[in-house]
Amino acid sequence: MLEKAPTPDEREREDPREPGGERLAKSASAARYEPEGEPPGGAGRFWSERRVAAVLVSCVLLIAAGLLLYDIASVRADGSAAEWRRRLAHELATRELGEGAVVLTALAATLAGAWLITLAVTPGLRGLLPMRREDEDLRAGIERSAAAVVLRDRAMEVSGVRSVRVSVGRHRVRVLAESHFRDLDEVRSDLDAVLDHGIRDLGLARHPALAVHVRRPGRR
Repeated sequence: MLEKAPTPDEREREDPREPGGERLAKSASAARYEPEGEPPGGAGRFWSERRVAAVLVSCVLLIAAGLLLYDIASVRADGSAAEWRRRLAHELATRELGEGAVVLTALAATLAGAWLITLAVTPGLRGLLPMRREDEDLRAGIERSAAAVVLRDRAMEVSGVRSVRVSVGRHRVRVLAESHFRDLDEVRSDLDAVLDHGIRDLGLARHPALAVHVRRPGRR
């Protein structure tokens, strides 16, 4: 006897089953979405004022320049050079480049210079996300932790979500949710829509990508 083969739509509606006929239990559902495009009114990152670094460098340069100028003025006034300057000149004349003290001093100076250059060419303030600029004279930003709280509250409004953790980065928003009822794919789909709308409501200058992962709570 010939049986009619199921259509593709009928196969999609069938529940996945194991060879024994038992339904497969799904434990997680995840998806990633990349931003479609940059919103209008984009703005660059905020630059840190680097107050601590500026104060440290200024104090060191001020003390070194003050001591050197005082000693030079003392010598010009028919006085004797300071002990530290005579000792420094002697060390520079007698030390070899391969000695440990010279190598360590050069390494420390190199690291300090690299640190200062890094501070000079990087904006800093990684925890502050720039928002769209509606006015050329006004800039606004939002803390990453505050944005995570807003998105977490939005996610908790989705039916079936028991708990959720949101991590907001500069380029991606990662969401890990636990659902104690409803199909996981349906919960993830609702989270995708709610969080995408929530990210747009934040008014960020650059739309971050979205990664959503939904799972069942673990047994206790």
